[in-house]
Amino acid sequence: MHRREFLWRFGGGLGGIAMAHMLGTEGLLADAAYTPRAGLNGGLHHRAKVKRVVQLFMNGGASQADLFDYKPELLKRSGQKFDPGEHVEASQSAPGNLMKGPFDWKQHGQSGRWVSSALPHLATCVDDLAFLMAMTSRTNVHGPGVYLQTSGFLTPGFPCLGSWISFGLGSLNSNLPTFVVLPDSRGLPYNGKACFSSGFLPVTHSGTILRAAAKTPIADLFPAGGESKQSQADEDGLTLLSRMNRGYAAQHPGDSRLDARIASYELAARMQLSAPEALDLSGESEATKKLYGLDEKSTADFGRNCLTARRLLERGVRFVQVWSGRDSSVNN
Repeated sequence: MHRREFLWRFGGGLGGIAMAHMLGTEGLLADAAYTPRAGLNGGLHHRAKVKRVVQLFMNGGASQADLFDYKPELLKRSGQKFDPGEHVEASQSAPGNLMKGPFDWKQHGQSGRWVSSALPHLATCVDDLAFLMAMTSRTNVHGPGVYLQTSGFLTPGFPCLGSWISFGLGSLNSNLPTFVVLPDSRGLPYNGKACFSSGFLPVTHSGTILRAAAKTPIADLFPAGGESKQSQADEDGLTLLSRMNRGYAAQHPGDSRLDARIASYELAARMQLSAPEALDLSGESEATKKLYGLDEKSTADFGRNCLTARRLLERGVRFVQVWSGRDSSVNN
């Protein structure tokens, strides 16, 4: 084999590997030839059906009995004494009489789903929605209740749903986090950052907090004073820090915190290019902004988060959690 043929075979082979990698990442290979990568598909032996999830968590939302859960017996017994036949824990007072909701009820869609007059627009979409009417709670206390809703357990220390999605399905975009949290601009919810914890899973699967309405949406993404060109001393310092971090990680293989910190720094470097575009709402039409409620003061914050969530999902973020409401008992 002469030199020219050797170089062609060697270079062409690497090019083919690179192309196969890129096509596989974008999901453009035929199923028969596609082998999911652990980092992009959670190591599953088949292509994942679920691609993206958005979870809207509204603290203190209206009761389901005033929205979707039609209870004709409650309407009939409104005003009567409440007697469940057992002790009921109440944090503020003894249970009072039964009281029907203040809204009228009507069936909608081909499914005949009952929806109250509190949600006239959503009522037109009932045939496109799935209603889970069998959920119960083991507590009526806010903190444990939020843990139960986010992780399935009443106590901290367990992975939340977004962390499980990140762990099980992996990333769709290596330049953006897999699990993003958009909190209320007024503060974090009950339990604070523990709501977005990865629990006993590696820390890298924790939620990345992004404050869409803040001047600096992502904390510590850019160096102090804004973007600046790195000097040779900065690059040498980063190289030394990387070497020290890798050495420490090798000595403590069971500790995922340093690996997660390193991965977050590497992700932050990539996000400097991709995140600003994803968070820039200036390209959205005025009609779209109005649909999301950005023209009303009472809905602008939550609407901005919802619009940002849509943009993040479109760009490959797996799981976006949008919060409304904060823990008023703490200053966060």
